[in-house]
Amino acid sequence: MLIRFYRLLATLSLFLLGMMMHAQENQKRGTFIRGTVTDEQGKPLDGAKVTLGTFYALTIEDGSYEIEIPHGDNQIVYFTSFGYNPDTTVFSIKKGESLTLNKSITLMPNVLNNVEIVDKRSRFDNQVSVRKKEIDAYVGAGSSVEGIIKTLPGVSSYSELSSQYSVRGGNFDENLVYVNGIEIYRPFLVSNGQQEGLSFVNGAMVENVDFSAGGFEARYGDKMASVLDITYRQPKEFAMRAEASLLGGGLTYENLHFNKRLSVLVGARYRTNQLLLGSLDTEGDFKPSYTDIQAYLTYYLTDEWELSFLGNYSRNQYKVVPTSRTTDFGTFQEALRLNVFFDGKEDYDFVTRFGALTAVNRPSKKVELKYTASVFQTTEQEYFDVIAAYSLGELNNNLGSDDFGEISFIRGVGGFQNYARNNLDAIVANVAHDGFWDKGEVSWRWGLKFQGEDIIDRYKEWEMIDSAGYNVPHNSSVNGVLGYVNDTIPVAIYTVDSVQKNLELFESYDSRANLTSYRVMAYIERSQLFERWGDDFFLNIGLRSNYWTFNKQNVISPRASFSWKPDWEKDMVFRLASGFYYQPPFYREMRDIAGGLNEDIKAQRSIHLVLGNDYQLKLWNRPFKMVTEVYYKNFDNLIPYDMDNVRIRYTAENSSKGYAAGIDYRLNGEFVQGVESWASISLMTIQEDIEGDGVGYLPRPTDQRLNFKIFFQDYLPRDPTFRVSGTVTFGTGLPFGPPQATAEEREYRLPPYRRVDLGFTKDIILESRTYESKFWGAFKSMYVTLEVFNLFGTNNTISYLWVKDISTARDYAVPNYLTGRLLNLRLVCKF
Repeated sequence: MLIRFYRLLATLSLFLLGMMMHAQENQKRGTFIRGTVTDEQGKPLDGAKVTLGTFYALTIEDGSYEIEIPHGDNQIVYFTSFGYNPDTTVFSIKKGESLTLNKSITLMPNVLNNVEIVDKRSRFDNQVSVRKKEIDAYVGAGSSVEGIIKTLPGVSSYSELSSQYSVRGGNFDENLVYVNGIEIYRPFLVSNGQQEGLSFVNGAMVENVDFSAGGFEARYGDKMASVLDITYRQPKEFAMRAEASLLGGGLTYENLHFNKRLSVLVGARYRTNQLLLGSLDTEGDFKPSYTDIQAYLTYYLTDEWELSFLGNYSRNQYKVVPTSRTTDFGTFQEALRLNVFFDGKEDYDFVTRFGALTAVNRPSKKVELKYTASVFQTTEQEYFDVIAAYSLGELNNNLGSDDFGEISFIRGVGGFQNYARNNLDAIVANVAHDGFWDKGEVSWRWGLKFQGEDIIDRYKEWEMIDSAGYNVPHNSSVNGVLGYVNDTIPVAIYTVDSVQKNLELFESYDSRANLTSYRVMAYIERSQLFERWGDDFFLNIGLRSNYWTFNKQNVISPRASFSWKPDWEKDMVFRLASGFYYQPPFYREMRDIAGGLNEDIKAQRSIHLVLGNDYQLKLWNRPFKMVTEVYYKNFDNLIPYDMDNVRIRYTAENSSKGYAAGIDYRLNGEFVQGVESWASISLMTIQEDIEGDGVGYLPRPTDQRLNFKIFFQDYLPRDPTFRVSGTVTFGTGLPFGPPQATAEEREYRLPPYRRVDLGFTKDIILESRTYESKFWGAFKSMYVTLEVFNLFGTNNTISYLWVKDISTARDYAVPNYLTGRLLNLRLVCKF
């Protein structure tokens, strides 16, 4: 491991040294334009943007700027500033020359008020917007869109292998995801982040990303935590994007056809996690394969009507034949090693199909009517039959011994067998109508949706545990003695009935279920932007209804938000949002641990109260924004659950109540001129009181008290073609306990999640440069990125394997580690 680390440092050093030498060489022969930007009266403009291709600079207080550019003929430089007419200059420049370009731009006549209104509305929305540029710059082992969302305040993630996330203490099933206004579903049976592969969202097709961590409007659906609203772009001209890396690749095509009436956007992706899985403790034959193809087509029938189709086919296959596993854990004083030998295999196959047809009618500029029909189908197979034999040994910690670090004696031996033949087939189909009417200061939204669900489930799973020749049955129990060995290794003392008449499995489930049900949903929403006493105000009120035929329950959700922008010298907006957020159960919530369905299940309820402040300011003469939100959520009719990795097992009973409270803070802006970065920190707690347990309030499984994240970008000042981006993540541990433990017995905490990912990018072909070679001239741009995952090689723990030792009556918690330090090379070409 130490040799690999030194090799990594040497590789990075050579890479950085080469880039620095290249930057110094460019500095000697740099090509520059400089000058000043003023208004019609000759007054210098501060913060005006000067852009040439991918290069740009912002003017300082005296209106001056300087920017290094590539040489060439007939180059176009753009001068823009908020509220002013954009202007351009065409010029030619030779290599190593410097050119002075001064520009005077004019104020926009009679349109400043309209621009200001649009800006106000965006400020008042209770959402965070992420630009495509930041999505492309994200570096991480998972999806770029969900990955960038994980860096926002209030969002927690415990595994880089999963695209799922927790928001303000909610679990993965409490988040809404929309693509082009259509709700997206994901597979049901995924139990491990390794099995996920590709998420639905294709980052190469994205135009806009908006995210709300709570207090969202009535037009969004019935979930308790968050909403992610994604818009795929509509092409304006021909373009292609190809990407290849050690983790897979993708190809995106976009163009206009039939006299520009038909826009076509198609993306295909392939991913394999063999590189990531190779860094885990388990050795074996891994065959992960994830493929995906999406299409977004729009046809403009007339000036008033357009027809669009969004389709997706995805297949995530995860096959593995495990052979062995070696895990070292504990402390220097109590160093232990688990050796496991496997026989058997695991086979997971998740196939999803999705299609949505949307017709949009715009009878006037102020009215939009939308009609949508969509179908989602998932076919899932979860097969595994794995037998394992293990030995738990204590390592020699005598520094002077020849056998230092080797097993000195065996503490316990045992085995287990896990078996499953789970199949699920689900279809979700719906038809919907949405409308929007803009009356100037006041706008209205409304919608009606009818949805049908048909689910067939075959659930057969069992586990056998053997310890030192003794079968450990299901009714073995923890006797309340919980603790740590040397304050580090979690252990649990358990007891077993002294007399067992029959051989019993530790866990055994066998059930079949068919469910057909229907839902009717509707909403109405009113927004108003108005001015009083020189201040600006924004008010949004809405009402949402959801009726489900399965439990014959109808829930009504009133929601409201109010924003105030005082006429102060400091640019601030204050926001207050509140509402009822019901979450009628979907299939996972209503199925208990044994596979049965609770016909009396009711919707969970969360009442949100969010108070926020949005402050825009300038630091180092560059734009920044500070956003702070304090929130409180009151829960009722909660369904308790246990969480292992990304697998959630519900009790299927509305048997608890609870609350969540916390504060989120985010500072984002141009820490480095021209590129945006941010830092966020969240403090929170989520507690629940399970009815009848006699204990009171206890942490929920997603109770992550502290979360700190940084997303940053940088570049060489004299060579902007070399860029660096990365993420830093720190999150305190989640509560957990031994198998079959009650909520009271989940008194342990996972170690903190700590991770740093870095990416070093070099532009090979620039869009603004002309190339004489026909081959290089065929590309619009090309860049290569060296990604370093888990820079410091931190052993992050996602869960524990509990090893039973009948001789000492102990359960040892053996950590299941996530991925180690890895290098990935990524090439992106645009045509």
